[in-house]
Amino acid sequence: MKPLLVVALVAAAAVSAQPALTVYNQGFAVVRERVALDLKSGENAVTFAGATAQLEPDSVVLRDPAGNVQLRILEQSYRADVMSAPLLLSLNEGKELDFLVRDQNAKEYTVRGKVIRSGYTPGGAATAPIIEVGGKLRFSLPGEPLFPALAGDGILKPTLTWKLNAGAAAKFEAELGYITNGFSWQAAYNLVAPEKGDTLDVVGWVTVTNQSGKVFEEASLKLMAGDVNRVQPQPMFKGGAARMTMMAMAAAAPVTEKAFDEFHLYTLPRPVTLRDRETKQVEFMRATGVKAPVIYVYDGAAQFGNFGGGMVRDPGYGTQGNQKVWVMREFKNSEDNKLGLPLPKGRLRFYRQDNADGRIEFTGENELEHTAKNELIRVKTGDAFDVIGERIRINFNGSNRQDFAEEDFAIKIRNRKAEPIQVRVVEHLYRWTNWTVVQKSDEFAKKDAQTIEFNLSVPPDTERVITYRVRYDWK
Repeated sequence: MKPLLVVALVAAAAVSAQPALTVYNQGFAVVRERVALDLKSGENAVTFAGATAQLEPDSVVLRDPAGNVQLRILEQSYRADVMSAPLLLSLNEGKELDFLVRDQNAKEYTVRGKVIRSGYTPGGAATAPIIEVGGKLRFSLPGEPLFPALAGDGILKPTLTWKLNAGAAAKFEAELGYITNGFSWQAAYNLVAPEKGDTLDVVGWVTVTNQSGKVFEEASLKLMAGDVNRVQPQPMFKGGAARMTMMAMAAAAPVTEKAFDEFHLYTLPRPVTLRDRETKQVEFMRATGVKAPVIYVYDGAAQFGNFGGGMVRDPGYGTQGNQKVWVMREFKNSEDNKLGLPLPKGRLRFYRQDNADGRIEFTGENELEHTAKNELIRVKTGDAFDVIGERIRINFNGSNRQDFAEEDFAIKIRNRKAEPIQVRVVEHLYRWTNWTVVQKSDEFAKKDAQTIEFNLSVPPDTERVITYRVRYDWK
């Protein structure tokens, strides 16, 4: 049998170029690294001790990126059972070990004990160990276990091992790529407004978290925004406290973005070091003078839930309304509005500056979904304090044959602010799709098959009332 040539690849020496990461906002990443290979003709055993602890073994790709060397992988193994005290204890079940004990005076001595049960369960919750000392069983360790020298089969880092067949000798840099869990990223946006006015300054951050079990030094980093379909995604590793690092980007080196397949790919302009269990933040966009007017919306029937079902003939349905008037911000994600970058989903936090001391105050937050260029963004930031809504049904008339019904509503908006406001009054015609507004005090816009909207101007410290009558035909 032809002897195998063993090519041992220590992680620090194996990677001759910076690693590359593409992190997806679904809890995983694609890793690409360069691995120096010096192969002889025939079979070669190659070991790479530098993978993550959450690698998906069947996702591994090992190839010559130049396409000059055709590799045939005969066999691949992945091990993540790195050496630890619990693991070594399990390898010595049924054997006797010395246990180091320190007394209250810090004097050391050893106790001999037999490992009946280590308590180690790979991938599961540990149980109490059982150690036999002097013919009696202990459900705890009598001291610090002293193990014999590390066996040749032990590993210190998660390790990939291949048996490769090469048709001819070749020395080159192979590309190793794989999918790993334990990575995540998300966007967050801080929006600061002056005390008066409808403009905003926007700063966008991306937060990247590494829980993969490996440190990536000076990695080229990309972020993929979008919902990529995956089959049976594995849960992310959780554990340990994360360390937060803030890294501001130079203005001359912005994050670049491009459409990629059906998603959007963001590339950071400089290498990033991601340590295991570290959370790092990078500024990826900044805009000033974004027009984002405050709008007030009163949806008095919103509490009745999803509209547009079957006929609703119950006279009592929808007679009560809430009094909360929503405060919302609305802005267009366009170049004309100082934006125009496809925005990945994340949290929007709104602040206003207090002119009395120049400090900013938090005024609300909401979630932003993936938003394409030139789309309109409308988010709720809270409920108005000085604007009150009231929705009252003042009449209901149904025919004896129950072939139609009419009802009248009065919607009152009270503005207790010192300045005039515009309020969008939303009404849901929820009883049936066949409706006609037969009487109205103000003009409205039809938004969909069962929604109309009034745009109401309300002077300071004034109440305005909208009335309308709607007729439903059950035929």
